[in-house]
Amino acid sequence: MAISNLAGKKAPQEILENIADLISTYYTKTPDVNEVSQKVTFGTSGHRGNAYKSSFNEHHILAITQAVAEYRKDKVNNQLFIGMDTHALSTPAHKTALEVLAANGVTTYYTMDYTPTPAVSHAILTHEGTDGIVVTPSHNPPSDGGFKYNGTDGGPGDEEATKWIENRANEILANGLKDVKRMSLDEALASEYLVAYDYATPYVADLVNVIDMDVIQKANLNIGADAMGGSGFAFYQAIKEKYALNMTLFNDRADFTFSFMHCDKDGKIRMDCSSPYAMAGLVSRKDDFDISFGNDTDFDRHGIVTKSVGLMNPNHYLAVAIDYLAKHRDFKGLSIGKTLVSSSMIDRVCVDNGIEVLETPVGFKWLVHPMSEGQIFFGGEESAGASFLRKDKGLWSTDKDGIIMTLLSAEILARTGMDAGEYYATLTAKHGNPIYARLDAPANYEQKAILKNLSPEDITSTTLAGETIERIITVADNGAKIGGLKVVAPNGWFALRPSGTEDVYKIYAESFKDEAHLKAIQDEAQEIVNRLFA
Repeated sequence: MAISNLAGKKAPQEILENIADLISTYYTKTPDVNEVSQKVTFGTSGHRGNAYKSSFNEHHILAITQAVAEYRKDKVNNQLFIGMDTHALSTPAHKTALEVLAANGVTTYYTMDYTPTPAVSHAILTHEGTDGIVVTPSHNPPSDGGFKYNGTDGGPGDEEATKWIENRANEILANGLKDVKRMSLDEALASEYLVAYDYATPYVADLVNVIDMDVIQKANLNIGADAMGGSGFAFYQAIKEKYALNMTLFNDRADFTFSFMHCDKDGKIRMDCSSPYAMAGLVSRKDDFDISFGNDTDFDRHGIVTKSVGLMNPNHYLAVAIDYLAKHRDFKGLSIGKTLVSSSMIDRVCVDNGIEVLETPVGFKWLVHPMSEGQIFFGGEESAGASFLRKDKGLWSTDKDGIIMTLLSAEILARTGMDAGEYYATLTAKHGNPIYARLDAPANYEQKAILKNLSPEDITSTTLAGETIERIITVADNGAKIGGLKVVAPNGWFALRPSGTEDVYKIYAESFKDEAHLKAIQDEAQEIVNRLFA
């Protein structure tokens, strides 16, 4: 995908979203149930879509929420937690969902304030037998909307749950919403079923059980925190006040146009805290702080900015976090989980620490069960999402938690005297310095389907960049299909997979040699894609 001339630049006025028109479109467009792209589709973490493309409108939310109410009816104790992020479509979708949940008699704990995804997961885990909904498209552009279901284990719904909800929601759409139970918002708020809930206070108070907040406070670090206009800005303010941190907050209010953002590599506004283009504003101020960080809109992802390297590659920080936690927490006997497109540096760090690695398909939902069952103390994915256990090995959040991951970077600096970039340099000195990259390119529905259903037989070559291919993977360690394909050689690998949320496919690649070797791997992967699409 070509780099836009707008990449890394402040978003110009002419590309800002018309919010009034966007909200109107949410209510006025009706999806065509015969058009695949306009149906409900749960990707790696819920349904996402665009109001203008009729893939995220009120009809979708009515149908999905009704499906959720039916799915959970005999499975939980009838208490559900719901939160939303700061995308413009999240507010009307949140209200639509409340109307349906109340009409179905679901006792729903809600707030009209913005709520990070990890705070919903934390609430579920501290209230046994409950489940939840988060209205968010994560880091997607301002015109998009999203809707996630989290089960009683606190994490993103598993395959069984999401497939059932997806199928039932599409049935409801197809029958003209006749099965939807709904009452007005005023009636819902006056009913016994909607219960106001404070997500921030218990979450912030509980942080001492997962992060060494005292160590951070005593170090008096100069911290920069970019909320990126996301759902956790009030949480950062509360953390700053409760723990007396020397923290400067940026973009700590909702702006539905996200006009403060710097454009991503394709020239779009995208709140991707792992993108050096989107994070250009904070990176330009890296020397102003001992450590700084940002989060995506629902705060399930993290972006760590250090004086030593600027914005850290997400894979590098995952390796640092795992190594640090292995050495400074009592997680002996537990493994770690990572998605199969995460860096192999993690594997080398784990070998060094005597830790086993569970490799899963892309999507944090695959890490929820092993974390809930006490198999892993840390679960991470290559796209800057991770969570880990409490100090006593209890569950904290089984969804990605960008807040504890950013605060951990401050703890690492406070305790070791090294920022995360400097810490990673000690790992490369010991284990080698891999080069990792991801390429994105446009793909339509049919092309994405081809990549999702690849088999080892689709790879006819026996070598990769001059080395003998050791493994061709279409099934992960947990026995699940990866929805793509991974090819591994002694000093490098690549993986192909379609995006579950956008009309693109992705080529992940890594080399333990050099840039030329990485380029050769990428070129051969691209040749395979071109042949498949021909």
